[in-house]
Amino acid sequence: MIYKNLFRPALFLADAESAHHRALKLGQAFCRGAAGRWLRAACDFSRPELEQQIFGLHFKNPVGLAAGFDKDCVAPDLFSALGFGFLEFGTVTPRGQSGNPRPRIFRLPADAALINRMGFPNQGLERLRERLKQARARHPRAVFGVNFGKSKTTEIDHAAADYLECLEGLGGLADFFVVNVSSPNTPELRRLQEPARLRALLLSLSSKNPENRPILVKLAPDLSPLELRQALECCLQSRIAGVVATNTTLSREGLKTITSEAGGLSGRPLFPKALQRVKEIAQITAGQIPIIGVGGISSGADAIEMMRAGASLVQVYTGLIYEGPFLIRKINQDIFLHMQREGLRHLAELRGRA
Repeated sequence: MIYKNLFRPALFLADAESAHHRALKLGQAFCRGAAGRWLRAACDFSRPELEQQIFGLHFKNPVGLAAGFDKDCVAPDLFSALGFGFLEFGTVTPRGQSGNPRPRIFRLPADAALINRMGFPNQGLERLRERLKQARARHPRAVFGVNFGKSKTTEIDHAAADYLECLEGLGGLADFFVVNVSSPNTPELRRLQEPARLRALLLSLSSKNPENRPILVKLAPDLSPLELRQALECCLQSRIAGVVATNTTLSREGLKTITSEAGGLSGRPLFPKALQRVKEIAQITAGQIPIIGVGGISSGADAIEMMRAGASLVQVYTGLIYEGPFLIRKINQDIFLHMQREGLRHLAELRGRA
């Protein structure tokens, strides 16, 4: 309640992007000392029943930070203290780029949603590599993923080179990689979900992955049933480790707010569509590859529903902005209490339990 009544109104006085960067900077500084230890203790909710081994990695709980929240790994101490089971940084491109013109993030408070048209602004591969190396030294047991994409100026036919450069440049530092082919804010990027392009890209990445780090693919929520099936066939044929479902949507269905802003919609209105995509992916793949469910999760009930649909892990982004820093503990606590009520001994028993 303190966050919603005091801190959130103060943050919302500034434009969304400025407030976001300020919060990351202050939060990281706050967590570098004794305050960080206090926050870690306050946010922690550890139970053996919540631990999992997914694509060869140990997750202390199923709730992760979605890509885009900390693009350049500037606040790993903050997010480690908030109780996440894993963190996904990025989206990163081989060289830094400014992204689309500002303003490019818009709050929709009545919908607990955001619209963004960021266009992958980031400081580039080398800066991320250095920060990730430092974060790994401070948090050796944390699970870190990196989301990467093509540069805005890279032509679609040469996009694979950007992904390969990121994969090879971060070898040994990231625990898993997420191939972003689904952002609506980079020209032609979503064309990489076309079967021939996606298959070629994934096979190329798989062949240049000497440490055999898990590679996942992040898909759009706006794919047609045929497009989704074709994309998943490419993932299965390429022996991809997992699927992240979903990215932001271009749909404005269900919004209370009237808006003409272009970009990808995230937050509560995305949840039904993301949930449906997770169900479809689980059905099409018959559980052959793990799914990370993301899109509009803002409560324990949402996470439980996503896992019952077939997700092994979940991620939050917009929910953290509207619900505050103790959301992760609350989600994990709610999942655990639900498992106790249902007589479930492990998370695997919750997955797919429709």
